Amino acid sequence: MVQTTSNQLKNRLRRADGQLQGILKMVDEGRDCQEILTQLAAVRSGVERMMGVVVAENVKQCVAQDQLDDQQQARLQAALDLVVKTH
Repeated sequence: MVQTTSNQLKNRLRRADGQLQGILKMVDEGRDCQEILTQLAAVRSGVERMMGVVVAENVKQCVAQDQLDDQQQARLQAALDLVVKTH
């Protein structure tokens, strides 16, 4: 995995960890279920987006840059961006 992507992934994981720690605190405090569910949905969304980034990076690594012309690379990148956006 490219170093920049690796660092971005680590930052996202740290953020999700912080959110989960906050949710644990909310549970201990007896906070409202709706507030807890909202935070859990935010964590889930972040994790799904991270999964999309990992999948996209894996595909990029599997396809050598010199195998595709510029138009094909642009189409591949657009498809990978869609994967990341929708996960």
